[in-house]
Amino acid sequence: MSDPACLQRDVDSGSQSRIRSNPVTPKDVRSQLGKLGIEPSPEDEDDYLKLLAAAHDCAQAVEALPDYEPPVDLERFPRINIHRPSPGEQTFNAAWAHTFSIKDPTIQGPLSGKTVCLKDCIAVAKVPQLLGTDTIEPWVPESDATVVTWALENGAEIVGTANCENWCQSTSSFSSSYGVIDNPYAAGYSAGGSTSGAAALVGGGVTDIAIGADQGGSIRVPAALCGCVGLKPTHGLVPYTGIASNDAVNDHAGPLSRTVMDTALCLDAISGYDEIDDRALGAPAHGTTTFAADLETTKAEGVNGMKIGILKEAFEMTIIEPAMKKLVLSAAWKFKELGATVEEVSIPDHNLGTAIWTIQQRVSGCLTLMGLQHGRRGLAMTKIEAAKLPWTQEKFNKLFPTTQNVLLNGLYLMERFPSLYAKSVNLGRRLRDSYERVLQEYDVLILPTTSFVAPKHGTRTTPMASIAPTVGLTANTAMFDATGQPAISIPIGFLPAKEDPTVLLPAGMQIVSGLWKDAKVLRAGYAWERAFDWKEQ
Repeated sequence: MSDPACLQRDVDSGSQSRIRSNPVTPKDVRSQLGKLGIEPSPEDEDDYLKLLAAAHDCAQAVEALPDYEPPVDLERFPRINIHRPSPGEQTFNAAWAHTFSIKDPTIQGPLSGKTVCLKDCIAVAKVPQLLGTDTIEPWVPESDATVVTWALENGAEIVGTANCENWCQSTSSFSSSYGVIDNPYAAGYSAGGSTSGAAALVGGGVTDIAIGADQGGSIRVPAALCGCVGLKPTHGLVPYTGIASNDAVNDHAGPLSRTVMDTALCLDAISGYDEIDDRALGAPAHGTTTFAADLETTKAEGVNGMKIGILKEAFEMTIIEPAMKKLVLSAAWKFKELGATVEEVSIPDHNLGTAIWTIQQRVSGCLTLMGLQHGRRGLAMTKIEAAKLPWTQEKFNKLFPTTQNVLLNGLYLMERFPSLYAKSVNLGRRLRDSYERVLQEYDVLILPTTSFVAPKHGTRTTPMASIAPTVGLTANTAMFDATGQPAISIPIGFLPAKEDPTVLLPAGMQIVSGLWKDAKVLRAGYAWERAFDWKEQ
């Protein structure tokens, strides 16, 4: 590795005056290494002083440079009427973050005539982003996320950003600092999270499509609770450029809509490699996917000839409510009526999924919150980093307990189990391979999306009281963020609320396939949706 110019300058023979003017001192050398419980040998200290001073010079040089962000065509896609809705203007209590209109009316594309809202972790240039938190002040992006640009170029009208959960780290819909989001089917009940506002707006018929993000179930869970279709694509199929990250290993962006076809149309529009996000290096070229066209081509055939596996372990979890198990199994066996072979399959490693995901997410999520994420090529969200750091007691107190817990768990795990994250990455690959082996024989697997229907909103009092309503909700979703395999949730019927049996709430069925087999989950979901009216089940 060649020496950077700032390092070469400071080790040259005439650099002593430069070293003397640099603020780095021998104390800095000792204090930094002391954080690891080690110290440099006295004879080497002067050399390390020069090297650290050179690093300081490099840091100052980089800090002085302007940031480098993708350009935005504001003339073609002007931002019209950016507005923060008042309480009286809100939908489902607090579903909107900001409303506006962005479109090019001259475009005739697959999303023309479709209204789209965005989870409020997706950057829209000139539109303040709230991230569901008052820990930091709302920040204003300078660039559009890639999914925003591509949706607009395919004819969509983007009509607003939707309120999301606090730092996108809860599957409830009462954690946002900007208001509680009600389920579109019953006020006072959860819309799910963290793509909460967007799912409510789609499920309630306010917008046609939403684009959300999923690290543990944050697209599929609210889709299931709000009665809409939600797809977590194969990891990297949709670029994450311009979307606030919790954990690059688990980050997935994808569409929600009321139909599988609209979901496929949106996926075609927003998928592909954007030459920025390294998550998407394995994705096909943008504009070359044919998910929607393939659904039309196979419409008559449906699932005839497909092999569908009902994942035994997913239904045996004690957290799964009996009524949910019965409804999802009934929906799964209906595939047999459509010409598919339906059989029960066993993948014992499925039971390891939540633990593996937890270790990955807690450690990586903690490092991300601390500004220590690294090792990726893409668009870094520098304004968020500057706003959140350093952490203070005041900021910590404003966090929802789920995010406080990520910091606590991550710090503890890194200290007490320093090599465990690396092992969890390896075990995540084992988990992926366990599913892939079965999916060589079966086209898709069937699981419940959630363990129960929407609970009533919790209360933000003690940490346990805040977290309790959603414990176990992601028992069958989080593992597929760790493995990266595509998973879609489709609505399949209603079940009574636990708190009030007269309140009927949507339930979802999850369909999973192998890596890059997103077309299969769409095909299976489309066939079921066309054959059965979920609202009559």
